[in-house]
Amino acid sequence: MDDDPALATTAPWSALSDAAALAFRLHADQCRKGTTIPYLSHLMAVSALVLEHGGDEEQAVAALLHDAIEDCGVEHEATIVARFGPRVAAIVRACTDAEVIPKPPWRARKEAYLAHLEHAGPDALMVSACDKLHNARAIVEDLREHGVAMMSRFSAGRDGTLWYYSALADAFVRLMPGRLADELARAVDEMERLAAC
Repeated sequence: MDDDPALATTAPWSALSDAAALAFRLHADQCRKGTTIPYLSHLMAVSALVLEHGGDEEQAVAALLHDAIEDCGVEHEATIVARFGPRVAAIVRACTDAEVIPKPPWRARKEAYLAHLEHAGPDALMVSACDKLHNARAIVEDLREHGVAMMSRFSAGRDGTLWYYSALADAFVRLMPGRLADELARAVDEMERLAAC
């Protein structure tokens, strides 16, 4: 049975399935902000976007775990290093904008994250861009369904959220020009259009 070629082709993806199991355990009780949508849907979507945009397995693993430190506790960083290696842990760390509870003030945290992107490596930029793309697309869909009032679910409200996503789109277009950054820019343009209604 171990010589089955079908099994051999799936073996390289074992880290991804292990990361999915860990993400499911860490985020099982969380929902997307202001919704009843399981937070796991976001993690799976970001990982899928990484793979669709040419990312490798370690980047996809990091995408599944990109909020583990920020939302579940800094103590999980050691587990990520031990189970998935230093590269995955470094990507997760680079995608973390706060590791303390309560989190620092929103605007200062987001400004620091934007400044951090200027020095982030390609691994972190890939996962972060996919994260922001999925978030932007979700906001666009919610704006279509619920209108501008849905922006009140964000601590920064409409204006702060639009500022942040516009700044992110500009940063990614400059730092990693190409299809992924262009998709994010288009999603943010649509967000701004719908939020102006």
